[in-house]
Amino acid sequence: MRTRFGIASFAVWAAFGLAGQPLPAQSSAQQTWDLPHGLAVKDAGPRSYRFTVDYNTANSTGQIIQRQRVTGDYTRGLPNGEVMWKNVGVATAIGATAPFPAPQPQSYMEGFRYRDALDDTMSPDFFKTFPSTAVLERNLVWDTGMFEMFGQNYFDQLKLNEPLHAGLDQDVKMPDVGTFHNHDLVLEWVGRSRRNGQDCALIDYRAFFNPVQIASGGMTLDGRSDYWGEIWVSLATKQIEYATIYEEVTGEMKLPGQAAPQPLSVFRTGSLEALNPQE
Repeated sequence: MRTRFGIASFAVWAAFGLAGQPLPAQSSAQQTWDLPHGLAVKDAGPRSYRFTVDYNTANSTGQIIQRQRVTGDYTRGLPNGEVMWKNVGVATAIGATAPFPAPQPQSYMEGFRYRDALDDTMSPDFFKTFPSTAVLERNLVWDTGMFEMFGQNYFDQLKLNEPLHAGLDQDVKMPDVGTFHNHDLVLEWVGRSRRNGQDCALIDYRAFFNPVQIASGGMTLDGRSDYWGEIWVSLATKQIEYATIYEEVTGEMKLPGQAAPQPLSVFRTGSLEALNPQE
């Protein structure tokens, strides 16, 4: 359950006080609504997360044609600043209600390790062991890097309920996939919450009207992405305690052998959840 703390009680306390007794220090309320500056990410050893993302492909009237579920275990805090993936699987179901079958293991991602730096994942040879069609699996890597970048790199710049325009209006070259253009990324610290026994800053992120072009495995897509979500960041360790992503991609897709592109709408939801919460 998300818990947000109001400040009305602090205002009443400050206005009336208690007769003959000193008022609480003004800094207590201020500390509640100020993020700690200069806080480094504290890794107390390896920490693992389960990342689950559901992709729903629909036609122009909203009828779901296909669903895919991608799951994987992400571990950070390894020696030399490395992270690792294990147990990555993809399951596909036809229509809106069919149950997902057992996921198909993606063996090329078993034990896949790299330095925890999102920029490195954009190098041309970073995914050299991945099949050219493994777009959903690449998204696992990019999304977890995104959560950490949005939740940690901008931490010192955030002020309560003040949208921060991150200035990422630029093309992002995705190796072997295509190009994504962040139009206007907005981050906003909207309150405090609890996750895994940790006091957390709750950060909203959103970016709309982002052009995207994909060419992979003979498939091409020319469209637009709108994405948003929430990130819970520990106020003690700056670790990501939980994160969500919602994204809709609409456009025109052309498959190998098709004479003309067809309209496409994909809506995905994802959650990153700690497997070994640090109480």
